[in-house]
Amino acid sequence: MKLYGLKNCDTCKKAMKALDAAGRDYAFIDIRAEADLAKLAPKWLGAVGADALVNKRSTTWRGLSEAERAKSETPAGAAKLLAANPTLVKRPVIENGAEVLVGWTPETRAQLGLD
Repeated sequence: MKLYGLKNCDTCKKAMKALDAAGRDYAFIDIRAEADLAKLAPKWLGAVGADALVNKRSTTWRGLSEAERAKSETPAGAAKLLAANPTLVKRPVIENGAEVLVGWTPETRAQLGLD
């Protein structure tokens, strides 16, 4: 299992704490420093879509121009936007085999067998 996020993200910390407590093995990958979002974003977008992956409540989103925000309407545009702005990725993104999960929601925890 791979958990993509930011080291200082509270939601990512909660996810790692819960996975540790459950004895689940995972690799943490910092999306800003270690992840190749140019390759990962298109794959994630194909699995979950832009609505699930692009964090439209973030400070980064609010700082974008309308033209930049419009890019998120197409998969290719959203992939470029996320690669250029890693903090726009809703976190954490968890790759569990072929499955891609976004956020630390009750649904994500249930799919991982943690609830």
